[in-house]
Amino acid sequence: VQLQASGGGLVQAGGSLRLSCKATGINFSIHTIDWHRQAPGKLRELVASITGGGSATYADLVKGRFTISKDYPRRTTYLQMNGLEPDDTAVYYCKTQWRGRDFWGQGTQVTVSS
Repeated sequence: VQLQASGGGLVQAGGSLRLSCKATGINFSIHTIDWHRQAPGKLRELVASITGGGSATYADLVKGRFTISKDYPRRTTYLQMNGLEPDDTAVYYCKTQWRGRDFWGQGTQVTVSS
């Protein structure tokens, strides 16, 4: 199982970024994919989650600003982030579970300047 995350960068407050997470080694139509983030000095937190069937849930802090989606032919999960704020600055990780184990992508840095 491998997750390859990409799409981070530097953006001004109010801007947008789209993160991508390509999955291999799992049944993409069955497994849930999560996006988490970890800011300096803080615990890693769940941002959004999407099931194999495409049902999405969000942390309260990002509701209405972030959208998680799946592209099944590309086996890729996206996190569209709009209205970015400096507090969204963090390393973003995608994650899935397979046979009871967690598998994480390598993380992609998102920096939002004020």
